[in-house]
Amino acid sequence: QVQLVESGGGLVQAGGSLRLSCAASGRTKSSYVMAWFRQAPGKEREFVAAITWSGGSVDYADSVKGRFTISRDNAKSTVYLQMNSLKPEDTAVYYCAARGVLNSLYHYWGQGTQVTVSS
Repeated sequence: QVQLVESGGGLVQAGGSLRLSCAASGRTKSSYVMAWFRQAPGKEREFVAAITWSGGSVDYADSVKGRFTISRDNAKSTVYLQMNSLKPEDTAVYYCAARGVLNSLYHYWGQGTQVTVSS
């Protein structure tokens, strides 16, 4: 089992920045892919960004490219999401997730952290 705990959410004005953290514990593996998803009220959960623990390969949703940066600190078993130039439409609950690199589905999820961007 892998436990994921997010932190760093909050209220910020449009144009501001936040950094989310996801601390992983349990049977974490270097072959895992770590990702951030978000879900806004009344909308489906959507992919935001992903990174591999080992190679540092990253991927972003088009809506956040150039504004968000995903990174990881292997020594701390923590993944970060630096969010800059935030927009009201970024308002959502942000979830951390993990899957094996050979799997297509994310098996492990955190409890989520609320991000609210005011206009």
